[in-house]
Amino acid sequence: MIGRLRGKVDAIGESYLIVDVNGVGYEVQASARTLRSLELGQEVTLSIETYVREDAIRLFGFTTEVERAWFRTLQSVQGVGSKVALAILGTLSTQDLANAIALGNRAAIEQAPGVGRKLAQRIVTELKEKAPQLSIGVHAPTAEMRANGAGGPVLLQEGNVSAEAISALTNLGYPPQQAAAAIAAAMSDLGDAADLAQLIKRGLRELAR
Repeated sequence: MIGRLRGKVDAIGESYLIVDVNGVGYEVQASARTLRSLELGQEVTLSIETYVREDAIRLFGFTTEVERAWFRTLQSVQGVGSKVALAILGTLSTQDLANAIALGNRAAIEQAPGVGRKLAQRIVTELKEKAPQLSIGVHAPTAEMRANGAGGPVLLQEGNVSAEAISALTNLGYPPQQAAAAIAAAMSDLGDAADLAQLIKRGLRELAR
C-alpha cells in the first residue's frame, strides 16, 4: 500500500493531480481545498489513502494527517463515500468541520456538494463524540476504520491553538465533547486571531453556563 508520496506537481485537474515521483506519474484524487493550495512544479509531500478495488487502485492525497483522518472518519457515516468526504473537506477546513459538528451546525456541512439536510444531520449526530478526539489527537479507531487500516494517534500540526485549548480543558477534567463545543463557541465569538489564553478563558465561561 502507498502511504505517502513526495514529488513534483505535474498536472492539476478538476478533482485530481499528477505527482511526478522520479519520472513516474501518480494520479491522486484530492479535495478542492487541497488542489487550490498547489501549483504546477511545486514540490509536495502528500499523505496517501490507497483504495484497492477489483477494477482499479485509487489514491487519495492529503496535505496533513488530520485531513486524512477526517476522510476516513466521515466515511464511517452511512451515505458518505469517498466523493462526498472529499466534497466536505473541500468546503470546510478540518477545524471548521470539527467546530460545525461540535456546535451541531448542520447548515455549515450542507454547503458541501452532494450533502443534503438528512445526511448533514447524520454526520453531526454520529460524529459528535469523535470530533473532539480528532481535534486533540487522541483518535481511537472504530471497527470500520480498523478495517480500512486506520489506527494509532492522529497528530495535529504544531500551532493549532484550538486543539491546544481543547486539550487544556480536558486536562482540567472536562469531557472532550464538552470541551470541543466550548472552544468552538469561543472561536465563533473571538475569531481566528484569538490566542490560547483567550480561547481557554472564553471556553471556561461557556462551560460555566
